[in-house]
Amino acid sequence: MHLISSPARLAALLLAGALLAGCASTPEDEEAELDGVAERELYEEGREALEGGRLTTAINRLEAIDTRFPFGEHAEQAQLELIYAYYETDDWEAARAAASRFIRLHPEHPQVDYAYYMRGLAAWQAGRFSLEGLRLIDISKRDLGATRDAYSDFSELVQRFPDSQYAPDARQRIVYLRNLLARHELHVADFYLRKGAYVAAVERGRWVLENYPQSQATRDALAMMVEGYLGLDMRDRARETLRVLIDNAPDHERLDGRTFRPQHVDARPVSV
Repeated sequence: MHLISSPARLAALLLAGALLAGCASTPEDEEAELDGVAERELYEEGREALEGGRLTTAINRLEAIDTRFPFGEHAEQAQLELIYAYYETDDWEAARAAASRFIRLHPEHPQVDYAYYMRGLAAWQAGRFSLEGLRLIDISKRDLGATRDAYSDFSELVQRFPDSQYAPDARQRIVYLRNLLARHELHVADFYLRKGAYVAAVERGRWVLENYPQSQATRDALAMMVEGYLGLDMRDRARETLRVLIDNAPDHERLDGRTFRPQHVDARPVSV
């Protein structure tokens, strides 16, 4: 085997090192490269990178516009596209922050409804779990902070901009989120019933009725309240709530005709 002589080996290693050094760039290097670049050029490079799927470069250029030309010709559009770029890189927190900032700075902008929509969509994605579509887990049992944000964001969008092109999709997502959040409250109510915290269980059921009246969970919320009242030995209130349950869900699984049989509470059945 032919061996490279020591001087030749050293030269080769030095050349490789120089090439590696040239390929590796730091954020400071990239920042320096943009010094003196005009706003229009930055914007065109950012748009081209965004359309080509080179998201890191797109974010770099759009952020540069936002920092160096906050009142420039392309500033507002760059801020909108930055929201999308963050979203496409799965940086939900940055996308929501950028959308909130745009809404605060440009509340009358003709595309501000897009910022509301993307803010909700980022929260929606942050609250999703990879196994949800396979129905292997019930995400209503999880911490739903991001999901509540999405529900709030989409609700605000359809309230402020009912005719927005994004409103129909937002309304569909609201229906799903409403049912999800209501189910989550019922899981908590069920936990309270099992622990004997009947007042808390009743309050959770009432919360669902008051805040998610159009959800599919309202019937189960009524059932939770009936059982909670039985646990509190408030049979008159239990009967009042039972009448409402029968009127709205006469075929509910907890009913035997007009009789309600408690599941977690050690109490006699109640009838109306």
